[in-house]
Amino acid sequence: MFTSAIVLDQPHDIGLRDVVLTPAGPADVTVDVAWSGISTGTEKLFFDGTMPPFPGMGYPLVPGYESVGQVVEAGPDSGFSAGETVFVPGANCYQGARGLFGATAARVVLPGARAIRVADALGQDAVLLSLAATAYHALTLRDATPPELIVGFGVLGRLIARIAIALGHPAPRVWERNPARRDTAEAVEVVDGADDARKDYGAIMDVSGDATILDTLVARLARGGTITLAGFYAAPLSFSFPPAFMREARLLIAAEFTPADLTAVTGLVDSGRLSLGGLISHRADAGDAPNAYATAFGDPHCTKMILDWRRNG
Repeated sequence: MFTSAIVLDQPHDIGLRDVVLTPAGPADVTVDVAWSGISTGTEKLFFDGTMPPFPGMGYPLVPGYESVGQVVEAGPDSGFSAGETVFVPGANCYQGARGLFGATAARVVLPGARAIRVADALGQDAVLLSLAATAYHALTLRDATPPELIVGFGVLGRLIARIAIALGHPAPRVWERNPARRDTAEAVEVVDGADDARKDYGAIMDVSGDATILDTLVARLARGGTITLAGFYAAPLSFSFPPAFMREARLLIAAEFTPADLTAVTGLVDSGRLSLGGLISHRADAGDAPNAYATAFGDPHCTKMILDWRRNG
């Protein structure tokens, strides 16, 4: 069985290709994808060729962990039925291409245990569940403190703010250097960090991906304060020890989300406590992938680009 997929053959060489799907087993579901999100974190690093090496990494690869679609075939042991709408947080189902993370294709095969049921009414906004789970994971780390300051206000920063409020925490302040992202209807104060004189934050959560930012954040901490790194940093991070020593600063690092985090945020959405609406800024046909990725990675007004697969099955 063939499918159309986004394939990154090597850095800066991306496009829509036909690939062979591995056969589905009795515990698998086959999903026709309607929408996929483009990650400006991991996918941009793969595209630029700046992703630090890790086991299983290599090219060609099918990226993506943010797809939503309909089950068209369900194995008897999958726990699903044909016709159900599911979120796909990744798939490794291709011959001749690595599934890193493998969800950006017209049709995917994955274990039913990995698929997440979602309400049909959620529509294209369901692609944001992985980012919401990432935000939830960072907020609920062991020993985590609700952030008083979020640094970076792309979609992940906005979801961290929304989920913090949904969990009953006070609305945090946000730093954002890009003026295009400071004009927002979110229920938080968004400022340029250079305009903020405060130096007693008890908890700061950084999603900027800026590997040079630690000294700036340490200088804004209260004694015993915490910095949580919730972005992804391709370059080594470093900081000056004396200021951190004087503040007895704590540093937490949030890794990737877990299935439990996906379940938790799906529950928040289903209960109405968390909205995923209003975060997708751009949409493109999957056949126009090169231009879509260029916009996602280069347009400062693009907070979230999604691909429409409905004409590319």
